[in-house]
Amino acid sequence: MNMNDIIYKKREGEKLAKEEIEYFINGYVKGEIPDYQVSALLMAIYFRQMDKEETFELTNAMRYSGDTIDLSGIAGIKVDKHSTGGVGDKTTLIVAPIASACGVPIAKMSGRGLGFTGGTVDKLESIPGFRTSLEPEEFLSQVNDVGISVIGQTAHITPADKKLYALRDVTSTVDNFSLIASSIMSKKLAAGSDAIVLDVKCGNGAFMENLSDAIVLGNIMTEIGEAAGRNTVAVITDMSQPLGKAIGNSVEVIEAIETLKGNGPSDITELAIYLSGVMIYLGGKADSLEEGRIKAKEVLKSGEALKKLRAMIIAQGGEGSVIDNYNLFPKHSIEENLLAKDSGYVSEITARNIGLASQHTGAGRATKEDNIDLSAGIYLHKKVGDKVTKGDVLATFYGNDRIKVLNAVKEADKAFILAKEEVVRPVLIKKVIGMNNEQKE
Repeated sequence: MNMNDIIYKKREGEKLAKEEIEYFINGYVKGEIPDYQVSALLMAIYFRQMDKEETFELTNAMRYSGDTIDLSGIAGIKVDKHSTGGVGDKTTLIVAPIASACGVPIAKMSGRGLGFTGGTVDKLESIPGFRTSLEPEEFLSQVNDVGISVIGQTAHITPADKKLYALRDVTSTVDNFSLIASSIMSKKLAAGSDAIVLDVKCGNGAFMENLSDAIVLGNIMTEIGEAAGRNTVAVITDMSQPLGKAIGNSVEVIEAIETLKGNGPSDITELAIYLSGVMIYLGGKADSLEEGRIKAKEVLKSGEALKKLRAMIIAQGGEGSVIDNYNLFPKHSIEENLLAKDSGYVSEITARNIGLASQHTGAGRATKEDNIDLSAGIYLHKKVGDKVTKGDVLATFYGNDRIKVLNAVKEADKAFILAKEEVVRPVLIKKVIGMNNEQKE
């Protein structure tokens, strides 16, 4: 085998064999195949596509390109959750404690943010003292003792994905179903959980901008998970506007805590209950999806889920009293408001523009090497469907660099569109795929 033949074969629209896919993945990780040849193959895949079997083999080759995590030392059915990325998406910080409070062991690896989408690890690091890097033994021990741990992805998990993603990012080959699905699922399968819940975002603030594409991606990923022996469910959810009201790092952690206290925005609360309900069901702690949601509501109302978050923070070296004292979070020195220029109803808040505005405040990265301001971010005072009077505050912007914050205000001004008539709020849960069934909500 050689790369010239593999590139030519895919360029002509032929199917790649398992051995050919493994050859190119292993050779690329070892540095034996140069970027320019892999770039050519990625472009051929982008235009010629991969079928289900090829996508599964690519996922497997990437999954075994580095270390895999053995969670067999943790009692119970381990359930992982992954979001395809969005603006204001702090659901892991809410659903993981809820599911854990219902007895589902949560051993989760999360990533950092890049571009306008935030990363769970960055958010957690806004908690003073919180450690996102644990030794494997400590990670497993904490899940057994506390029931939950969320850490950063180790450097040795799916190195093929890291190399391929960096190359896809600079060769305009990111938005391909097989490449997206194999990237996500290789990491999820390598992380070792028994079941996987996928939150597939759909809208202008997501990779998949329309529902039909999100459904295709959800189907591909659930099929990969099931073929690998993992119970997998994909929930297609709206990302046409930011999720919740807080966008940033510390501001999102605060909103997550408020949601666990029962004071969260209606959309993030609805999504958290739904996703954690699925996790509780897959974890064997409920006999149906409906019962899973009922149990999620119970531990949210009782405060048990909030206790789980506090216990995880303390176990990982963080300051547990942030739950009660938000002044312990990183401080911002500058605040600016965006005011409504007219009266009416909010008909649209373009998630992509708000995400870019958050990045401008200093809360996001343009490159992986960028430092971020953990105190920076945005708080939305109005969401789609809300009534607005001229002069009302639409959003407040936080940061420590006035020029950056003013640029963020300018960017966010493009996101808000007002209508004269009342507006129907978008449906949040659009479709559920998996568990040998397909359900519409």
